[in-house]
Amino acid sequence: MMKTDSSENKSMESTSDLPSQSFYHGTKANLKPGDLIEPGFKSNYGKRKNASYAYLTATLDAATWGAELALGEGPGRIYIVEPTGPIEDDPNVTDKKFPGNPTKSYRSRHPLRISGEVTDWQGHSPEKLKAMKDHLNHLKQLGIEAIED
Repeated sequence: MMKTDSSENKSMESTSDLPSQSFYHGTKANLKPGDLIEPGFKSNYGKRKNASYAYLTATLDAATWGAELALGEGPGRIYIVEPTGPIEDDPNVTDKKFPGNPTKSYRSRHPLRISGEVTDWQGHSPEKLKAMKDHLNHLKQLGIEAIED
């Protein structure tokens, strides 16, 4: 069931209405079950401004990109997360880049609770990763921000 937040007139999905779905968050942060990923901290991407949203996805591929492209030291990690409030389609990838939401990418103004970690994920090929990084660098040179809040 979809709910509309009248203050922003955006489609919002109540977490209580979600099917039993797994959600993921890719990052380089070293976290543990029970930790929260919260909006309001520096983003892992772009100009590193404070993020207004916490991001999540229902696909391991999108989470893999998040883990591989996140700024910071250490290995990429993919966490299994549970939204603690409503989520909405992530406009950074939906409609602008991929009509509809084939990447099943979402965002929330509420924290994401870590319930586990995916440890057996496979990264993209070095060629595919380089192509994505080159593309992101090209967008940066054009002044296009990776994340628009």
